[in-house]
Amino acid sequence: MAWLTGLPKGEEPAQPCSTLWYGKVLKMKLQQLLQSCLDDWARITGLSYVLLHPNTEVYLKSGECQLPSPALLEAFLQKDILCETASGIYIQKIYEGSAWRFILLIIGPSDSFPNLGQLAVCQVTSILTACSLKTDKNTFMQHYLQGHYSASEAYQLARQMHISPSARRVVILVEPRQKPDDNVIMTIRNIFSSRTKDFILQMDHPASIAVVRELSQQETLTDIEKTAHMLVDMLSTELYVSSWVSCSNPACELSELTGAYQEAGIALETGKIFYSERSVFSYSRLGIGRLIYQLPLSVCELFVQEIFEKEKPDDLDEETLVTIRTLFENNLNLSETSRQLYVHRNTLVYRFEKLQKRLGLDVRSFEDALTFKIGMMVVDYMKHLEASGEHRQ
Repeated sequence: MAWLTGLPKGEEPAQPCSTLWYGKVLKMKLQQLLQSCLDDWARITGLSYVLLHPNTEVYLKSGECQLPSPALLEAFLQKDILCETASGIYIQKIYEGSAWRFILLIIGPSDSFPNLGQLAVCQVTSILTACSLKTDKNTFMQHYLQGHYSASEAYQLARQMHISPSARRVVILVEPRQKPDDNVIMTIRNIFSSRTKDFILQMDHPASIAVVRELSQQETLTDIEKTAHMLVDMLSTELYVSSWVSCSNPACELSELTGAYQEAGIALETGKIFYSERSVFSYSRLGIGRLIYQLPLSVCELFVQEIFEKEKPDDLDEETLVTIRTLFENNLNLSETSRQLYVHRNTLVYRFEKLQKRLGLDVRSFEDALTFKIGMMVVDYMKHLEASGEHRQ
């Protein structure tokens, strides 16, 4: 379960680090918003607008314009002032909190430089604050789910960011079956774009996207599963991407969210092992897979040796496995199974009699069918442990 922290096995969580992918998306969004503002200001006033980094490198500008000389900029930076007007150029420093973020230039003939400058600074500052708050909220929620904060720290930070500590929430994990790309998380963001209190997070574990969804008091587990199925359908329809989706039990307090994230992770991993033909896994409906998932490897090996004395299930060919699965899907009804497989009933009986001699189990009887089904699930679990390198003794 090392993936729950996004770290290799054996490593402890380090200090919180920024979500690189999401940071890039926000940076691009910020540039687009500011560039749009500069273009609108230039169109309305007929002046040129430029944003410089504190080192005087150009960040954004409205069209082509003649920049002031480096000497003029250097002289302004040496002064302990916020703004200055000189030779048809207005210069002002823009701060984000206490940090110096940009230098604003307004170039062209105008008698209203101070007013235009103040209006521009107010709009830029508002955009920076909005983007910073969104970054902080998402980064906080990601790190909180991964266990980087204590309960008291999380409560204090949530209050500062106006995140309700007592809202009813659920954690939904989405994992595309194919190699994921940025379009997946963008599509999910669009699906929940009208829900301002939800969080859509790209987790550090590869291919895992977490949706922390705020629930109303009336929403039930059935409603949550409908949302999960909707995500599967939308990704399939919009991007032709098939995916697995898991959901936790509802968490009534912020302090319960880390546990809900772990529940969704267990549901996703357990579902992929035992019920991979499905698309949605709910933590409260994992069935016997939940019990098997907690078994140590040594117990699994003893069970498989006891049940499959003569021959292992791995030795069965695909046709035999399909025959057995079809029988189980039809509640051990031989007639319906033979009809679906286009095989004569007597031929089917002959196959199962041969299988009984090979395995020592008659899958036509309920008890042996149940034993075989559990045995196959245990074998799948052992394969998972071997592939993942886990050894639960």
